[in-house]
Amino acid sequence: MDSLTQAVLGAALQGTVLGRIQGRRSLAYGALLGTVPDLDVVIRYADPVSQMTFHRGFSHSIFVLTGLALLLAWLVAWRWPNKGYTRPRLFLAFWLVLVTHPILDSFTVYGTQLFWPLQFTPLSWASVFIIDPVYTVPLLAAVIYAAFKGLRERAVQLLTLALLFSCAYLGFGLAARITAEQRFQAALDQQGVAVSEVRAVPMAFNSLVWRVLAKTPDGDYYEGISSLFDRTPPEMQRLSRNLDAAKALTGAPLHERLRWFTDDWLRYDVIGDALVVTDLRMGIPGNYTFRFNMAHRDSQGHWIVDTPTSWPRAGVGGMFNGRDLALIWRRIFDQQPPLPLAAWTAQYLAEP
Repeated sequence: MDSLTQAVLGAALQGTVLGRIQGRRSLAYGALLGTVPDLDVVIRYADPVSQMTFHRGFSHSIFVLTGLALLLAWLVAWRWPNKGYTRPRLFLAFWLVLVTHPILDSFTVYGTQLFWPLQFTPLSWASVFIIDPVYTVPLLAAVIYAAFKGLRERAVQLLTLALLFSCAYLGFGLAARITAEQRFQAALDQQGVAVSEVRAVPMAFNSLVWRVLAKTPDGDYYEGISSLFDRTPPEMQRLSRNLDAAKALTGAPLHERLRWFTDDWLRYDVIGDALVVTDLRMGIPGNYTFRFNMAHRDSQGHWIVDTPTSWPRAGVGGMFNGRDLALIWRRIFDQQPPLPLAAWTAQYLAEP
């Protein structure tokens, strides 16, 4: 999630557990501690694929963060022995603030290595968009109230209620994701289409309208849109992942790492003499957040694997296209007219 959300979540947790001892300072301490796992962004890697796939790694490991919480609890209790702290209470506060950061990140689609150094596929429960006001605003309002009124009984109750609401909202997102996947699967079954895997991801800034992907055994994929308010089958399109083009990257370590990180939700496009690899999980149809130039074709037509670079049309800017966002928000409640999936794909996947 975004840094503001992680900060207010940390503030709410530490204010709830230690507010009666630390007062308003608990909010500031919790906000700072809640953003600590994201300090790995200061590490600069040689290429954007490494930058993407090593983020949310060791600094988001529950093992590393549990050790850090133990260390902090011991240091604080040793340094301020007469403040009324107990080591178990300190550890609980620090552990909750630190560990809920990567757990919340796991509820987004990006991919979080919660059990690093164990090499499981990064967790990507995709029940909430990376920026969602419905999740963030209640926590922010409770923290602001506590900051002005102090950590008295009513403020602590509001913090607790905001935390309970945030948990319930994540549960709502999971249920909505499952519903979107089931609806999409049912629509494909009605068409007699066999697919090997289906997954839904929330569209920008809400958990009501979902982009749904489905892989076919022959290397194609379906991409469609489903809203919780739909009454008819979702609109969709069938596209190729162009897996033949992926053969040029056989054995390339960074390509294998990207496949592992994304659970192989990749498509490949030959654009001019470049081989562009796209992470299908994030963005809107055709306008994907992460695209990488990973190989080029020489004058003899042979593919040469390159150090990856970001493809010019990729990036988070697509999430803030006002015209597209207006169509997406309208689509929450109205299926007609359907979203222009084919037009978006043609527009955004074209050569820059």
